This record gives sequence, C-alpha cells and structure tokens, in this order.
Amino acid sequence: MGRRSATGRVHEDGHEGEADGIHGDGADGVGRTARKTSPLPDLPAPRLARTILEVVLLGYMSITLINLAGMPHTDLSLGTSVLALILIYLLQRHHSSAHVHLAPGRQKALTLGAQAVLTYLPLALFGSQWGAMAGFLAGSLLLLLPPRAAWPAYGLVGVSMLLPPLLDRFPLQESFYLSLSTLLTGLVVFGLSRLSSLIHALHDTRLELSRLAVTQERLRFARDLHDLLGYSLSAITLKSELIHRLVPTNPRRAMDEVSELLEISRQSLADVRAVASGLRAMSLKQELGSARSLLEAADVRVETDVRMGTIDQQVDTVLAAVLREAVTNLLRHTRATSCRMEAVQEDDLVRLSMTNDGVDPAYRDTSPHSGSGLGNLAVRLRAVSGTLDVERRPDGTFQLVAQAPARLLRPLPDLDDDTYAEDSVA
Repeated sequence: MGRRSATGRVHEDGHEGEADGIHGDGADGVGRTARKTSPLPDLPAPRLARTILEVVLLGYMSITLINLAGMPHTDLSLGTSVLALILIYLLQRHHSSAHVHLAPGRQKALTLGAQAVLTYLPLALFGSQWGAMAGFLAGSLLLLLPPRAAWPAYGLVGVSMLLPPLLDRFPLQESFYLSLSTLLTGLVVFGLSRLSSLIHALHDTRLELSRLAVTQERLRFARDLHDLLGYSLSAITLKSELIHRLVPTNPRRAMDEVSELLEISRQSLADVRAVASGLRAMSLKQELGSARSLLEAADVRVETDVRMGTIDQQVDTVLAAVLREAVTNLLRHTRATSCRMEAVQEDDLVRLSMTNDGVDPAYRDTSPHSGSGLGNLAVRLRAVSGTLDVERRPDGTFQLVAQAPARLLRPLPDLDDDTYAEDSVA
C-alpha cells in the first residue's frame, strides 16, 4: 500500500499518515497495534488503480473509434461520433468515481438517461460498429442501481445488442459476439470501478488507523504523565513546604527531608524517561511504602493492611497507578487527618482500597486544570478486566476501591475508549 520512512510517516501518492511518536512495545500495546495495520503492502495505490481504470476506458473508446474509422463519414457524422464518444467517456468517468453512490437519485437517473440516449441513438447512424458503447451502459447500471434492478437491466442491455448485427445483415454469430462482448465489458467496467473505490477506501482507512494509533499513543503518554508526575509533584510540593518550616527550627531533620526530596526528584526524572520509552513498570508494594511515608510527612495518620502474593506485572502497575492518583487527590483536595490503605489478594482477585477523612461535601475543584485522573484509572483498570468504585460519604470520608484479577489469561490491548471522566473527588 505504501512505504514507511525512517520517521514512521506513511507515504503514499502525496498522502501522509502521521505516525511520529509511536514507540515500540509500549505499556498499553499501542506500538504493536500500529505495526499491524499494513497487511497488504503490495496493494496498488489509489492513484494507480484509478489510472488503470482510465486506461481501460480509453482502450475501449479507441477500439470503437478504430471501428468507426473504417466506415464512410460525412463531416457531420464524424463530428457527431467524436462528440458522442467524448460525452460517454465523461459520463463513465463520473459513474466510476468513488463517491458516485452518494449522489441524489435524480442526478443518477439524469446521467444514466443521458448515457442510454448516447448509447442507443447513434446505433441508427453507425449500426453494430457503435455496439461496444453498450458495455459502458451495462457497467454503469451495475454501479448506480440497486442490485435487484441492476442485474436485470444489465442483462437486458446485453440482449438488446443481439439486434444491431441482425439489422446490418451480419451472421448470427456476430450477434452473439456483440451481446457477449457487451456483457463482458460491463463486468470489466463494474469490477475495475469497484476495485478502484475499494482501494481508495482501504487507503483512507489505513491512514485513519495510523492517525488513531498516534492519538492513542498521545493519550497513553498523557495518562502516564498525569499518573506519575501528579503524584511526584504533589510530593515535591509537600516536602518543600515541610523543609521551609523545618529550616529555622530543626535543620537536621530538614537535611533529611532534602535528601528524600532529591530522591523523589530523581525518581520523577526516571519515570518520565520510562514513559517516553514505553517500558514503565511499577510495584504496588513499593508504592504503598512510599505513600505511607509521604502521608505521614503531611501529618496524616496512616493504617495499612497488605496481604498480597505475586501478581501479574501489568496488574501490579495499574494498581500502583491507582494508589498514586488516590494519594495525589488526598493531598490536593482534602484536609485528611487519617487514612487507611488495604491491598488484599483473595484467590485470583486483588483488591486495593483507600479510605480517608477530611472531605468537604460542598467542595469541588472547578479549575480548568483540575485533572481527570479517576477517568484515566477507570480506563486502565478496564484494560486489565478490573473495576474502579469511588464513594463520597456524607460524614466527610472518601473511599476508593479498585479490583483486578491477579493473573491475566492473555495480554490485553489498550481500550479504544479513551474518553476520560472528570475527577469525582471533592
């Protein structure tokens, strides 16, 4: 269908399907999807398919013109034949175009009627030498009419071509030859026209798939940055504020907090690089320890209950991202004093829950950059056959529960639904 340059763009007859930014085996499998959209690399390009159709049409026209050249002509008959051939050629090009099926019914009837007149009326002047033009009419009927009407009309055109050779007193075999030639020409015109339209549609679909792969990769990148940097930047902000308060009164602890701040910054840089390469993986157990340390630094009383075995790496990464987003929301949107985190594996199901107080029931972040983290997480959990439930209670507590299978039966691709919900955390 085309060629792929070193930058990843798909080139074909002047069209470009932008595919920059698609990495290798990304965490969500988008890169693998993009590479599977070219199953027919040897299929002709739309321009080549259209050129072949044009050459065939002109070839049939040339045959008719050669047949007519062997007949005696007046200036009027010669001009009439050439003009009729040109008009039939233009009508056939229109009928063979890719989007002719979208034309109004009245327009189809008008152009088909004009082609029928230009096909049958010159028979009175040129006889069976003009009969080849009936094949174009037969093909146009198949292209423009519904199948129930098209095929009987196509057959009727072929049968009608039995008469001109008989009227010209040619042998009966000439009648069968012209009739069969008309039917075959109609099939050739119909088949090449449909093939050209299908190649054009397939080419457009391939470009659209390429654009979709780019869009999905951009959304994956945006989700990962939100999940990673939202948490890291909240942690850096919190640590910086704590250091600012500790410097005058407790310089030694402030130095310890600076060391942790540097570690968080280095980890954030490593996370960004991992997102760019599409090879990022996280551990829920490690994130639970990091979240506990961060929340305790924010004077939040933390209880944890961790009972987990070995789980699938993709599930582990998704649940770790859920925990990061939950902690980020707690720090941004609540005045929590206590928090309980549970990560429990029962049989083949892993459940992560986080409950905190300090939620103002009347509060909602209306800033334009308030985020869509919970929507992102719901998409991620669906990709591993998981679920996400959130509940804001009247007593000012908030609970988030994420569940997913501990083992995936097979690698699951990223979802096509990348529509994110608004944060439901008050």
